[in-house]
Amino acid sequence: MVAESETGNILAYGGLVTLLVDSPQLDGFLEQVIRLAAEVVTPAAAGGITFDREGRPVTAATSAPLAAQVDEVQYGADSGPCLDALRRGEVVAADDLATETRWPDFASFAVAHGIGSSLSLPLRVGDRPIGALNLYAHEPAAFRGAARRHAEAFAVQCGAALTVALRQSDAAVLRRQLTEAMAARSIIDQALGILMAQQRCTAEQAFDLLREASQHRNRKLREVAAELVTKVSGGPPQPPAPFHAVSQWLEDA
Repeated sequence: MVAESETGNILAYGGLVTLLVDSPQLDGFLEQVIRLAAEVVTPAAAGGITFDREGRPVTAATSAPLAAQVDEVQYGADSGPCLDALRRGEVVAADDLATETRWPDFASFAVAHGIGSSLSLPLRVGDRPIGALNLYAHEPAAFRGAARRHAEAFAVQCGAALTVALRQSDAAVLRRQLTEAMAARSIIDQALGILMAQQRCTAEQAFDLLREASQHRNRKLREVAAELVTKVSGGPPQPPAPFHAVSQWLEDA
């Protein structure tokens, strides 16, 4: 299935430009991008964006905790569709994960958590893949035909928007923003773990609790998460290592 009309898709693609203006910080931009993806391609149960950081894949933004969990399984096994899309710069589809043999660890985990199919698309800056947009659906064969074409078009537009962001930012600023994006994801994951332990709930329920607190207090999700981590641990969350490859991205863009 796809968005209701071509006009709707054009508006969604144009929304990427608006996001660049409205979300000057990269972490906010990426969070909005993954939400916008759901307007272009359905039915996606969860989505995430993977970046390469010094040769190590990291999840920069997700629409739901399930996407982060599925991505982490792939990182741990060093095998999965999102890694293939990132490393080879190719679109990688898995139409039926119940019978998938290419990535056994990923497939078994995904099926156990209700995922029937996936689609991973490279995000390019110039000719270089720097990330991957990952979509996961409950149904088998969810990303065929028009749905796949719309997803591929959106990934191209997303790469173009990232290129604009790279060209408008100097290396120092962008390195800081990428590091902040990774830190925000890490802090949110820590907060989810705390809530799951405290409330004895699933990751999805913990995410809903965190999001409700963010909306009720009119504060960013990562700020509410950081307060929770600090309150429980007695100290601020530790930031991840910085990106050192940003200057190369700028040269290649």
